[in-house]
Amino acid sequence: MYRSRPSGNLDNRALSFLSSITEDADLFYYDLLGSQAHVLMLYESDILSKKDTIEILKGIDQLLNHSDTLKEYADPASEDIHEMNESAIIKITGINVGGKMHTARSRNDQVVLDIRMKLRDELNRISSQLLNLIKSLLVRARKNTDTIMPMYTHLQQAQLGVLSHYFLSYCFSLTRNFERFSELYRRTNISPLGACAIGGSSMPIDREKVASLLGFSDIVYNSVDATTSRDIMIEFSSISLITILDLCRISEDFIIWSTSEFGFISLDDRFSSSSSAMPQKKNPDPLELIRGKTAVIEGNLVAASSIMKGLTSGYSRDLQEIKPLLWKTSTTLEGSIEIMDSIVSTISIDQNNMYSASATSYAISLDIAEQLIKDGNISFRLSHKVMGAIVDYASRNGNISLSSLTIPDITVALKKINFTHPILTVEKILSIIKLITPENSIKFRKTKGSPNKDEQIAMIDYIDKMINDYEKDLELRLNKLYLARDHLDKKIKQLIYKPS
Repeated sequence: MYRSRPSGNLDNRALSFLSSITEDADLFYYDLLGSQAHVLMLYESDILSKKDTIEILKGIDQLLNHSDTLKEYADPASEDIHEMNESAIIKITGINVGGKMHTARSRNDQVVLDIRMKLRDELNRISSQLLNLIKSLLVRARKNTDTIMPMYTHLQQAQLGVLSHYFLSYCFSLTRNFERFSELYRRTNISPLGACAIGGSSMPIDREKVASLLGFSDIVYNSVDATTSRDIMIEFSSISLITILDLCRISEDFIIWSTSEFGFISLDDRFSSSSSAMPQKKNPDPLELIRGKTAVIEGNLVAASSIMKGLTSGYSRDLQEIKPLLWKTSTTLEGSIEIMDSIVSTISIDQNNMYSASATSYAISLDIAEQLIKDGNISFRLSHKVMGAIVDYASRNGNISLSSLTIPDITVALKKINFTHPILTVEKILSIIKLITPENSIKFRKTKGSPNKDEQIAMIDYIDKMINDYEKDLELRLNKLYLARDHLDKKIKQLIYKPS
């Protein structure tokens, strides 16, 4: 349909190579929605007659709401969704009417409009899913403020904490991702339509009116920027990678914690797989797939960036290849958030195993060292050496728990570093070790943001307030889009069914 200068038809192999019609399927609705607003604007700008406007809008309505019409008039051999929809309207109304629909626009601004409209909806859906996951983590946090467990660095037991502290850490991390997506929504929610191919139009169009009809907050001001830039797509891919990296870390933790060696958690049977050969197996396959899908999203970001890397300003057909990457990233992220939410909500937590690991852990060593500083007025480095010597002795002699050490044990341990002190006698050191139980290890830590129960409760309340604020913001965004689409629909129906 677009072949005004080239003669004849495209070679079938070239058409197959060029066509993005399969990848564009998700843009069908948005392309027609954008066309409705564009045609209505052309009419209100005195570029289209009322009669032609009504015929075109009726044709669009048929394509949107009647599958038989779509099958009859849509050509699946089109280069893209834009050509397919426009050619269908021309078949329905004739070229003298339908051929006016594309006045003062180009596929270049049209495709970016479609992408922005679809991406807005994806951002809202992903944002809603993120809030659901954060709320599920918060539910788990509320129930586990007293569930003591080892915390790890380098996969070695580091300090004792509580499970609520772990869940809250991801509440904070995921709220930042929500904020990133919200900021991206603001940058996405501006209309490129009316920029035409690259340099605007001599027709007296109203870009702001189209933007308003489609629920956009503004227009992309510069026409070159409007048709060339794909930064929102790169940014979406980047934020998606950051988000799924958080899910990937949770997945790895849960995979390790669900092993027989740890036994901290157990996945619900509905989110576990079995072995084809080993009947005892209960495999965390969904979590493993989140790890694998993280690489897919990372690869999509690299691919999209590489496509942009060698392009000049203005539209190039290379940009077509970013669309499937974008939608693949979106569906992958949505599926991963949804499955992680279900897993978080259904895992079984073995508090006894977590406490048992904590009670025999050397992870209270820093707590003891800090108590030695308070009671003996010694430097941190000297306290560090004392505890290092005691733990070394305990681990070399059958991994004795610190609470099981005796005066002779500590005496032998401290001889290695020639430690003597007028206040910190062997008896005093042993009494401090006995004092630092797992419960007191948590209780004695008072710093803001620590696992102390008061801090846990404060953080839970803080996140709860954030969620309420975010839900209001998201609801406002959704309502604005709903009202804009409802307003556009009413204007079209009034024009079609109540012609003067």
